[in-house]
Amino acid sequence: MSEPITSSSDSDRRKRYAIVGTGGRARAFHQSLAKTYRESSRIVALCDTNQTRMEYTNQLIREAGGETDVPTFKAADFDLMIRTTRPNVVIVTTIDATHHLYIIRAMELGCDVITEKPLTIDGEKCAAILQAVECTGRSLRVAFNYRYAPIRSKVKELLTEGAIGTVKSIHFEWLLDTKHGADYFRRWHRDKRNSGGLMVHKSTHHFDLVNWWLDSVPETVFAMGALGFYGRKNAEARGVTQFYERGTGDPAATECPFAVDLNSSEFLRSFYLNAEHEDGYRRDQSVFSEGISIEDMMNVLVRYRSGAQLSYTLHAFAPWEGYRIALNGDKGRIEVNHQERSYINAGSGAMNEGATRSQQLLLLPFFERPREIEVPPAVGGHAGGDLPMLEALFGNPPHDPLNRAANHLDGALSILTGVAANQSIAEGIPVQVANLLPAGLMPGAPA
Repeated sequence: MSEPITSSSDSDRRKRYAIVGTGGRARAFHQSLAKTYRESSRIVALCDTNQTRMEYTNQLIREAGGETDVPTFKAADFDLMIRTTRPNVVIVTTIDATHHLYIIRAMELGCDVITEKPLTIDGEKCAAILQAVECTGRSLRVAFNYRYAPIRSKVKELLTEGAIGTVKSIHFEWLLDTKHGADYFRRWHRDKRNSGGLMVHKSTHHFDLVNWWLDSVPETVFAMGALGFYGRKNAEARGVTQFYERGTGDPAATECPFAVDLNSSEFLRSFYLNAEHEDGYRRDQSVFSEGISIEDMMNVLVRYRSGAQLSYTLHAFAPWEGYRIALNGDKGRIEVNHQERSYINAGSGAMNEGATRSQQLLLLPFFERPREIEVPPAVGGHAGGDLPMLEALFGNPPHDPLNRAANHLDGALSILTGVAANQSIAEGIPVQVANLLPAGLMPGAPA
């Protein structure tokens, strides 16, 4: 633990932020606070289980123009961090399975919270978070950058205007390619106990979009899923005979297109390889090794309170990255075709991940000619969603008629679809979403 801040004074009116979890997903937050929002915001503390990563994060903050030597605290000293550095807001970017610990404790200690998605990984942790918000009265926002992408915001505008009437069904196909998709099978996400699997960790974005577009609540979920490509057994079935445990330093990994060498970039080396001595975490595990407990191909059916139905596919070993969505209403249809640039998380620059390669938005009204809808250019990462989301979190955004800012209820509804899907995959039966939470806690439940 480094020394707490001593140079702050009452004249410093900037909002004070502490960041807990300094992994790859924290990068966009601390870089924006240190650079774009430095006049109104201040990072007063970093908290992690790994001191090496915190020190390197401090270096990145200094290089971005932020405060020098932000105090660092080990996870066991979280309460001490709050007391001594007095943050207004805690940003939670730890592994998914521990989000609830820091969200709840931060609110109990009087802080508002911004959390990276997903809110958490199961119904029990979700219920604890919802109860903490109710008991403390603190604010909890979820960082859903997908809502802010211009093409997805335009879909919401068209639906709000009634362009296709009442939505009756949605087909949603999301493809992760063999670069980005494979990355979930190299990291801590490969263990469902850490991430809830891709149905929670990744699909929370997609289920949130559907909830937001429909302005409705998921009720019934049925799903199927399997590990069909990654993992040792699947590789052996395809005739692979040469295996390795990690991509760095093993000659067997040299010719494998799925291997990641942590010496390939300064960031990967400094942030992960140099930090291994503290906790043994390997960022470059083979996607064809043992120990993978998540699925790589999933199909989900969802019925919503509005009566709309969703057919959803997530495929994690595709030749290209992107998605196709069709929304069918009683007055027409909207089609979205979007291809994104592939990336390795935290390996190619935090503000350029998931940049747009091509996009098309079609409106097909009944009895009229189809027409392509003009979409503003997508600037920055995640299809142009990152920068406006950060402005909404840290800046002074204008009134948003699309209501893109996501709170704890939005976060809960988005993960509950994935949690129900996981249960359905395990049990082979439809799952009622409301049964995942204690009575009275289901967001959007009838009075």
